[in-house]
Amino acid sequence: MTGAPRGSLVQVAALCWRSSPKLEILLVTSLRTRRWILPKGWPQDGMSLAQSAASEALEEAGVFGEIAGDPIGRYHYLKEKSGSALPCAVEVFSLLVTGEHASWAEKEKRQKLWLPAERAAAKVAETGLRRLLAGFARARKAA
Repeated sequence: MTGAPRGSLVQVAALCWRSSPKLEILLVTSLRTRRWILPKGWPQDGMSLAQSAASEALEEAGVFGEIAGDPIGRYHYLKEKSGSALPCAVEVFSLLVTGEHASWAEKEKRQKLWLPAERAAAKVAETGLRRLLAGFARARKAA
């Protein structure tokens, strides 16, 4: 992993996945631009980065499972906020999904979609995230 650019804000994301029987990755739509992303957000007080990522997955997609303690990678993007572009570094944690709720906090605000890893990678806009998803799929195949 490369270091975050100086002045970057840190966010966390959950790479939610399952094998049924092929590897599938969960994407959700962002609130404002409706592009496909991983569930992500800001670290929460009193939680580790991994716990914060798992919390985002529950809030944004209604999924829960086994979260990895260490990040599997990082990507960078510019977050539009109040007319400014803020550089963000997103620490990504693997979350093996073991269950899904029928209802969750942002169900009415977002769409969610399970896709084979290759199709999920093709749907995301950020180049670094696309590479991370492709690398995760290769690593899962090799495991």
